[in-house]
Amino acid sequence: MSSLNISKVAVGCGSLDALRRRQAARAANGVVPIVTRFRPKRADELIGGSIFWILQHRITARQTILGFEERAEDRRTIIRLDSELVPVRPYPKRAHQGWRYLPREDAPADLAEGDVEAELPPALAQTLAALALI
Repeated sequence: MSSLNISKVAVGCGSLDALRRRQAARAANGVVPIVTRFRPKRADELIGGSIFWILQHRITARQTILGFEERAEDRRTIIRLDSELVPVRPYPKRAHQGWRYLPREDAPADLAEGDVEAELPPALAQTLAALALI
């Protein structure tokens, strides 16, 4: 994994299942394209890293960044993501516009098969995390 990642709010997605459906609808040949206005200045460092998705003020999942392209008609940047959406340990994160860089050491760990957090309703998981119980 790259030493650099980004975080981004999944606007309009109220749950991980909603994000999964959105990404599945966009996927083609194992790649999910995300269009953004500007290319990140540190784009080369991001390849192999991940985009961490913020849902309901928590980092909830990640996708591996495969590369960047420029869309010909309007010169916007396409971030090419792996179609696999990996759940991570929920981590509190305030909403922000655009993306923010996230160093590897600050990125939450992937959820393992059978982890309790993966099975909890989001509101309960958020409450327990705020109380430092999970």
